[in-house]
Amino acid sequence: MRGEFRIVLNQITPLILTYNEAPNIGRTLEQLRWAKEIVVVDSFSDDETLEIISAFPQARVFQRKFASFADQCNFGLGETFIRSEWVLSLDADERVSEELKSAIQNLRNQNIEQLADGYLIARRSFYMGRWIRGGGWYPDRQLRLFKKTQARWEGPHIHESVKMSAGARVEVLEGDLLHYPVRDAIYHHRMIGERYAPLGARQMFEAGRRTSPLKIASAAPAAFCRSFILKRGFRDGLAGLSIASFAAHHAFLKHLLLWELQKKR
Repeated sequence: MRGEFRIVLNQITPLILTYNEAPNIGRTLEQLRWAKEIVVVDSFSDDETLEIISAFPQARVFQRKFASFADQCNFGLGETFIRSEWVLSLDADERVSEELKSAIQNLRNQNIEQLADGYLIARRSFYMGRWIRGGGWYPDRQLRLFKKTQARWEGPHIHESVKMSAGARVEVLEGDLLHYPVRDAIYHHRMIGERYAPLGARQMFEAGRRTSPLKIASAAPAAFCRSFILKRGFRDGLAGLSIASFAAHHAFLKHLLLWELQKKR
């Protein structure tokens, strides 16, 4: 009967996007062995990512050319089993903490009338050997557990987010997603230069935003101050200084690339 419905872990499908995630994907999938199905949307990885995934029989891999994060996520949403009403969206460098797993398990004690349609989950990032508290990196709550019939990803290129249907109820779930976003300084630099700054500039350009030499000059100092001072990144010592410095680099490069797009047009 409807009042006897319980949400259980095997009714949740984890959804993961991958591209050359060999250093991360194995550990992430290892913590998801409770799932009867895991949907992986891969953008044609050319490292050992697919070989590692093949060791997990419940993982179903779909290779698809990358257009945007939201586009990949919405495709994966449509490939989940019919019986899976709930989706747990994860990045390949994220892992479910024991506290979060317990919180998800505890949802099964609630009747369907008590359940929200989606749940915000805090994300705690590990960077330069420590868990980060400042710089705007924590709690960084993300809408990651939701009814798939009530949700859709939106966002043209980066910073995609889950949009719930009108009237949907969203609550906060206890426990953290453990995030391991950056392997080393070189990787952090490459991630900004090859992905986030170009995609960010393109997104700004298509949204009608324009920059100027003054904005280019002020973007980096403003980003640094926002991260290190206003968002208290100084509490994390050298790691906080590094995060703020890379945020400044990202802001400068994004505006510079936007300037180039304007000139080409």
